[in-house]
Amino acid sequence: MRIERIPAVEPVSRLIEEFGKLPGIGPKSAARLAYYLLRMPEAEAKALAEAIIAVKDKTVLCSSCQNITDADPCAICSSDERDHSIICVVKEPLDILALERTGIYKGLYHVLHGVLSPMDGIGPDDLKIKELLGRMNTGAVKEVILATNPNLEGEATAMYIQKLLTPLGVQVTRLARGLPVGGDLEYADEVTLTHALESRREM
Repeated sequence: MRIERIPAVEPVSRLIEEFGKLPGIGPKSAARLAYYLLRMPEAEAKALAEAIIAVKDKTVLCSSCQNITDADPCAICSSDERDHSIICVVKEPLDILALERTGIYKGLYHVLHGVLSPMDGIGPDDLKIKELLGRMNTGAVKEVILATNPNLEGEATAMYIQKLLTPLGVQVTRLARGLPVGGDLEYADEVTLTHALESRREM
């Protein structure tokens, strides 16, 4: 005998659908999260909803480094204790958190918000490369560290940026090979990242 599948009520099915749009969340995980929220105390559920809304309403991109911030310029860019002559270029904001955990790097950052990927239709105009080049106009920047991930897209992006920066007289370096090929910066441990920073090489 065939058992009819009972669909979830509309608010729940909509929540499952929205969770399913998140990266790494499949249909089963989306359903588990939705039903977990149903069992969650109302105050906690409202706090989660308010946190999500606040992330969209109260954060902006730093006009200088393009990192996510609640004040422009961000705390790193406006700090007098950072070395403003060095910029470390990363793929996404999570990479900054990983590098900051090392406690070694004291310069500034620049977030590209992606990497070159012709297969996915992502070209130079889709990244924050023009904003990076604009930061070279002050003459204060002496070194740019390219810290994109050591995979095909990351290497292609680093090579592209290096070709743009070299004629400007800026020293361009790349993180050392302490990072595994194909790995992501955000998952690397502090010791590996420290070694990669200290052993960076000129491109």
